[in-house]
Amino acid sequence: MFLEGLDTLDQKIIRLLIENARASYSEIGEKVGISRVAVKARIQALEQRGIIEEYTTIINPQRISGAVSCYFEIETQPEALSTVSEILKSNETITQVYRVTGKDRLHVHAVCASNQEMETLIREVIDPLPGITSCSCNIILARIKDIKGLRL
Repeated sequence: MFLEGLDTLDQKIIRLLIENARASYSEIGEKVGISRVAVKARIQALEQRGIIEEYTTIINPQRISGAVSCYFEIETQPEALSTVSEILKSNETITQVYRVTGKDRLHVHAVCASNQEMETLIREVIDPLPGITSCSCNIILARIKDIKGLRL
Protein backbone atom coordinates (compact mmCIF):
# COMPACT_ATOMS: atom_id res chain seq x y z
CA MET A 1 0.00 0.00 0.00
CA PHE A 2 2.62 2.59 1.02
CA LEU A 3 5.13 1.37 -1.55
CA GLU A 4 2.97 1.98 -4.64
CA GLY A 5 5.19 4.91 -5.70
CA LEU A 6 8.14 2.54 -6.16
CA ASP A 7 8.78 -0.03 -8.86
CA THR A 8 8.28 -3.71 -8.04
CA LEU A 9 11.99 -4.39 -7.58
CA ASP A 10 12.47 -1.57 -5.06
CA GLN A 11 9.37 -2.77 -3.21
CA LYS A 12 10.85 -6.28 -2.93
CA ILE A 13 14.20 -4.90 -1.74
CA ILE A 14 12.53 -2.76 0.94
CA ARG A 15 10.43 -5.68 2.16
CA LEU A 16 13.58 -7.80 2.50
CA LEU A 17 15.40 -5.02 4.38
CA ILE A 18 12.46 -4.62 6.77
CA GLU A 19 12.63 -8.35 7.41
CA ASN A 20 16.41 -8.26 7.94
CA ALA A 21 18.34 -5.00 7.58
CA ARG A 22 21.58 -6.94 7.98
CA ALA A 23 21.04 -8.98 4.79
CA SER A 24 23.93 -8.64 2.36
CA TYR A 25 23.57 -7.20 -1.12
CA SER A 26 24.30 -10.70 -2.46
CA GLU A 27 21.54 -12.30 -0.39
CA ILE A 28 19.03 -9.68 -1.50
CA GLY A 29 20.17 -9.99 -5.11
CA GLU A 30 19.61 -13.75 -5.07
CA LYS A 31 16.09 -13.29 -3.75
CA VAL A 32 15.05 -10.58 -6.22
CA GLY A 33 17.00 -11.83 -9.22
CA ILE A 34 19.57 -9.06 -9.78
CA SER A 35 23.30 -8.67 -9.11
CA ARG A 36 24.80 -7.53 -5.82
CA VAL A 37 26.05 -4.36 -7.55
CA ALA A 38 22.55 -3.56 -8.82
CA VAL A 39 21.10 -4.10 -5.32
CA LYS A 40 23.71 -1.77 -3.82
CA ALA A 41 22.93 0.93 -6.40
CA ARG A 42 19.18 0.67 -5.77
CA ILE A 43 19.59 0.80 -1.98
CA GLN A 44 21.90 3.80 -2.25
CA ALA A 45 19.35 5.56 -4.49
CA LEU A 46 16.60 4.82 -1.93
CA GLU A 47 18.82 6.26 0.82
CA GLN A 48 19.65 9.39 -1.21
CA ARG A 49 15.95 9.98 -1.89
CA GLY A 50 15.25 9.75 1.85
CA ILE A 51 13.01 6.70 1.47
CA ILE A 52 15.37 4.64 3.64
CA GLU A 53 16.29 6.91 6.54
CA GLU A 54 18.41 4.70 8.77
CA TYR A 55 19.34 1.24 9.95
CA THR A 56 19.22 0.74 13.69
CA THR A 57 19.26 -1.70 16.57
CA ILE A 58 16.09 -1.79 18.65
CA ILE A 59 16.59 -2.37 22.36
CA ASN A 60 13.76 -3.69 24.54
CA PRO A 61 14.19 -1.67 27.77
CA GLN A 62 11.86 -4.00 29.67
CA ARG A 63 14.45 -6.76 29.30
CA ILE A 64 17.01 -4.61 31.11
CA SER A 65 16.84 -4.95 34.87
CA GLY A 66 15.07 -2.02 36.47
CA ALA A 67 14.24 -0.11 33.27
CA VAL A 68 10.89 1.69 33.31
CA SER A 69 9.02 2.76 30.16
CA CYS A 70 6.15 5.19 30.29
CA TYR A 71 4.18 7.63 28.22
CA PHE A 72 2.76 11.02 29.03
CA GLU A 73 -0.26 12.78 27.54
CA ILE A 74 0.45 16.49 27.90
CA GLU A 75 -1.94 19.31 27.12
CA THR A 76 -0.58 22.85 26.90
CA GLN A 77 -1.78 26.35 26.36
CA PRO A 78 -1.32 27.08 22.63
CA GLU A 79 1.41 29.68 23.19
CA ALA A 80 3.49 27.20 25.26
CA LEU A 81 3.38 24.28 22.83
CA SER A 82 6.61 25.02 20.95
CA THR A 83 8.58 25.78 24.13
CA VAL A 84 7.35 22.59 25.81
CA SER A 85 8.15 20.57 22.67
CA GLU A 86 11.73 21.92 22.60
CA ILE A 87 12.31 21.19 26.29
CA LEU A 88 11.05 17.62 25.90
CA LYS A 89 12.95 17.05 22.67
CA SER A 90 16.26 18.03 24.29
CA ASN A 91 15.90 15.61 27.24
CA GLU A 92 17.86 12.36 26.79
CA THR A 93 15.44 10.27 28.88
CA ILE A 94 12.59 11.13 26.52
CA THR A 95 12.67 8.87 23.48
CA GLN A 96 9.75 10.16 21.40
CA VAL A 97 7.62 13.28 21.24
CA TYR A 98 4.53 13.31 19.00
CA ARG A 99 2.11 16.12 18.29
CA VAL A 100 -1.31 14.51 18.14
CA THR A 101 -4.80 15.71 17.41
CA GLY A 102 -6.73 17.29 20.23
CA LYS A 103 -6.21 20.43 22.28
CA ASP A 104 -2.51 21.23 21.71
CA ARG A 105 -1.68 17.74 22.87
CA LEU A 106 1.64 15.94 23.00
CA HIS A 107 2.20 12.20 23.33
CA VAL A 108 5.60 11.63 24.95
CA HIS A 109 7.52 8.38 25.57
CA ALA A 110 10.32 8.04 28.12
CA VAL A 111 12.59 5.23 29.25
CA CYS A 112 14.20 5.54 32.66
CA ALA A 113 16.79 3.35 34.36
CA SER A 114 14.66 3.04 37.51
CA ASN A 115 11.54 4.23 39.29
CA GLN A 116 13.72 6.82 41.02
CA GLU A 117 14.92 8.22 37.68
CA MET A 118 11.27 8.32 36.51
CA GLU A 119 10.30 10.28 39.61
CA THR A 120 13.18 12.71 38.97
CA LEU A 121 12.07 13.16 35.34
CA ILE A 122 8.54 13.97 36.48
CA ARG A 123 9.62 16.30 39.31
CA GLU A 124 12.43 18.15 37.49
CA VAL A 125 11.31 18.14 33.84
CA ILE A 126 7.59 17.43 33.43
CA ASP A 127 6.12 19.25 36.45
CA PRO A 128 7.89 22.60 35.78
CA LEU A 129 6.91 22.74 32.08
CA PRO A 130 5.34 26.12 31.25
CA GLY A 131 1.72 26.40 30.20
CA ILE A 132 0.66 22.84 31.03
CA THR A 133 -3.10 22.50 31.47
CA SER A 134 -3.10 18.73 32.05
CA CYS A 135 -0.69 15.83 32.17
CA SER A 136 -1.12 12.11 32.71
CA CYS A 137 1.57 9.44 33.01
CA ASN A 138 1.15 5.74 32.30
CA ILE A 139 3.84 3.16 33.02
CA ILE A 140 4.11 0.44 30.39
CA LEU A 141 3.85 -2.96 32.05
CA ALA A 142 4.34 -5.23 29.02
CA ARG A 143 5.05 -4.89 25.32
CA ILE A 144 2.33 -6.80 23.52
CA LYS A 145 2.83 -5.45 20.00
CA ASP A 146 5.39 -2.89 18.88
CA ILE A 147 6.01 -2.59 15.16
CA LYS A 148 8.74 -0.20 14.06
CA GLY A 149 8.59 1.73 10.83
CA LEU A 150 6.28 1.19 7.90
CA ARG A 151 3.56 -1.46 7.96
CA LEU A 152 3.44 -3.21 4.58
